[in-house]
Amino acid sequence: MGLRAEVIPLMGTALLAEYEDVLGRPELFTRSRLDPAERDALLDIFLARCRWTRVYYRWRPNVPDEGDNHLVELAIAGGAQAIVTWNLRDLLRMELRFPTLKILKPEGFLREVRR
Repeated sequence: MGLRAEVIPLMGTALLAEYEDVLGRPELFTRSRLDPAERDALLDIFLARCRWTRVYYRWRPNVPDEGDNHLVELAIAGGAQAIVTWNLRDLLRMELRFPTLKILKPEGFLREVRR
């Protein structure tokens, strides 16, 4: 199953920097079938599906890991319905709540998309 047209990932400056940082760590990819150029191409393909979103207002939802606040701010700025992440532990503990924003693991997101 590919990304459907109704599922449009959001991308912002901080998230892109985070993706590029992770892709630049060769120790994470020692068992990967993709070489660095292929990983960069895959990121480019993903970015082509994303909607660039600027964050003009910083909500500071006070996520326990300060480095994750930008994810919530990006989601709010882009009108997202969900943040899809493995990091439920921190994001579910944010102090500022947004009732319409779901925090989902990837498998939970896929279950919802299939409905």
